[in-house]
Amino acid sequence: MPAPSLVPPATATRARTALVAVDLQVDFLPGGRLAVPGGHEVVPLANAVARHFPNVVLTQDWHPPGHISFASSHLGKAPFDEIDLPYGRQILWPDHCVQDSEGARLSAALDIPHAQLIIRKGHHRTIDSYSTFYEADRTTPTGLSGYLRDRGVDTVYLLGLATDFCVSWSAVDAARHGFTTYVIEDACRALDVDGSLAKAYADMAAAGVRRVRLADVIA
Repeated sequence: MPAPSLVPPATATRARTALVAVDLQVDFLPGGRLAVPGGHEVVPLANAVARHFPNVVLTQDWHPPGHISFASSHLGKAPFDEIDLPYGRQILWPDHCVQDSEGARLSAALDIPHAQLIIRKGHHRTIDSYSTFYEADRTTPTGLSGYLRDRGVDTVYLLGLATDFCVSWSAVDAARHGFTTYVIEDACRALDVDGSLAKAYADMAAAGVRRVRLADVIA
C-alpha cells in the first residue's frame, strides 16, 4: 500500500503555485537574538498551510560574522539605529542568524518535509538582503525567480517573518517579476519598527500584492 501523500489531492490544481515560507529561524523566535513578537505562532501555521501546496520554498537569513547590517560592526552604533550605506538606508540589527549558528537554524518544530529548496540570503558581508528574490541593492538576484519560472510557477503565496521586512520585500519583488502574489497575513508576524508595518502594507498594495487569510487558502 503506498504511503499517504503529504499534499492533499485537492492541491493538484496548484501545480503552478508555490508557497514561500520566510525565515522561520531560531533567532526570530522567542529567546532568539532578533525575536519577532508571536513568531513561534507562525510555525504550526506554516506546517498546516504547506500541506496544501505541492511546491514549497523555505528561506534563511544566513549572515557571515561581522555582517554590515549588525550594529556591532559599526563603532558607537546600537541595534535599531539607522545609517546610510552605498545601497541605501540600513537599519542596524543585533547580531543574528550567523552562518551555521544555532540561531540561524530553521525551527525544530518546522515540519515541511516536501519542501524542495532553501534560499539563503544576506550571505554577502557588505550588503543586506530582506527579499528572498534580491539583495538590498535591488539588482543582485538570489536565483529564486529563475527557479520558480523553470518549475512553471506563476503564482506565489508567502508567509513567515517578519511581515514588514523579509515578507513584504519578497512579496513586492515577486509581484515585480510578474508573479501573481499573495501574502497570508495571519500566518505572518511583524516587528513594526517606527511605522514599518504600515509602510510595508502600503508598499505591497502599490505593487499589486493581495492580502489573504488562512481561511481563504486552506478552506
